[in-house]
Amino acid sequence: MSSPGHSPWPDAATGQPPRPGPSPAHPPRPNAERYLLEADSLRRRQLRAALLHGSRQSWRERRRIWPAVLAGVGAVAIVIAAIAVYGAFQKQKRINEQQQQLNNPRPAVTVSVSGG
Repeated sequence: MSSPGHSPWPDAATGQPPRPGPSPAHPPRPNAERYLLEADSLRRRQLRAALLHGSRQSWRERRRIWPAVLAGVGAVAIVIAAIAVYGAFQKQKRINEQQQQLNNPRPAVTVSVSGG
């Protein structure tokens, strides 16, 4: 087997066999193992975050819409409750007026004619 990036066949332009060792496109790194371990660790953290938090990038990117939705629902509930209470007061006011009319009938208007 040859190393990645090398062909086991001679170079067509020069006719020279390939040189062993790292290719010029990938120079050796002194801490290649450390970089590999860090990359693996990062990949594992990203996968764990994706599993725990779904399609969001991370737990820090919390959706900001839910507080607004809850506030809107609360405001609508307060307005509906206020309308219901106002309607109930108006209905009770009409009932009280009807009861007063039944309990205290207005006297008929009498006209007194005095001869003068």
